[in-house]
Amino acid sequence: MEKIYQIAIDGPAGSGKSTIAKALAKELGIDYIDTGAMYRAFGYKIREKGIDMHDPAQLDALLCSTEIDFDRGKTLLDGSDVSSVIRTPEISMLASDCSAIAEVRKKLVALQQAMGESKSVVMDGRDIGTVVFPKAKYKFFLTASSEERAKRRFAELTAKGEKTTFEQVLEEMNQRDHNDTTRKVTPLRRADDALEVDTTKMSIEEVTEFIISKITEEN
Repeated sequence: MEKIYQIAIDGPAGSGKSTIAKALAKELGIDYIDTGAMYRAFGYKIREKGIDMHDPAQLDALLCSTEIDFDRGKTLLDGSDVSSVIRTPEISMLASDCSAIAEVRKKLVALQQAMGESKSVVMDGRDIGTVVFPKAKYKFFLTASSEERAKRRFAELTAKGEKTTFEQVLEEMNQRDHNDTTRKVTPLRRADDALEVDTTKMSIEEVTEFIISKITEEN
């Protein structure tokens, strides 16, 4: 394989992107970059600072003063670990809202590209294969039924002690899908050269093995 290469994993919320990307990174011995966590971290900062994300001056000032990085699985916002506080439904919706703003995407995409050009990475998100690394050799688009994706997210939230219902999670999932696929700025879509993988009835191990087999085939 090339010395430096990118694996792009795209798909809707709850399709297993992050879980599979982490497993691939571990198996291949390369770094995992959670782009969704970057948008979550910025959405979290918007809320904490009380910023109006639709005010260009406030937004620009916040973007200029924001540093997002990763360290051994932790998401760092301006040097502080925010890994646990950015995984709530509220922050998920804020991440979706701010990801639709061109200035935010421009800043974070530049950070993502810099990370992926200096070393081999597995990167997951909604526009990795279409915008961040359109020339990536390895592109996969993960999907699953909305019910299965909501079931996974509901289990994740309840395991963390979050009080919610399956119906509420499903409704939020459908709203997130709508926001992601209809936004004007880089909407969620499968890259023409990405391989679609329906994970509805597949285990984490099965999806990981399948993707590695496809990567191996190309080398």
